[in-house]
Amino acid sequence: MNEQRFPKGWDEQRVQRLLAELDARTDEEWVAADEVAAADGADQAVITVPAALLPEIRRLLASHTTA
Repeated sequence: MNEQRFPKGWDEQRVQRLLAELDARTDEEWVAADEVAAADGADQAVITVPAALLPEIRRLLASHTTA
């Protein structure tokens, strides 16, 4: 089994707290969070795409550079 690695400032306990918080959210809270995220920037968009396209979309996003 591989040793888990966390980003700087994160540990197992912090991950568990975050997961517990997310698991406790109601459907209404998830919708509200999505609405806030969608309204955060005029330079971003939220779209629905077929799941089969996700690997290619992730590849494109990873190679994208911002000005």
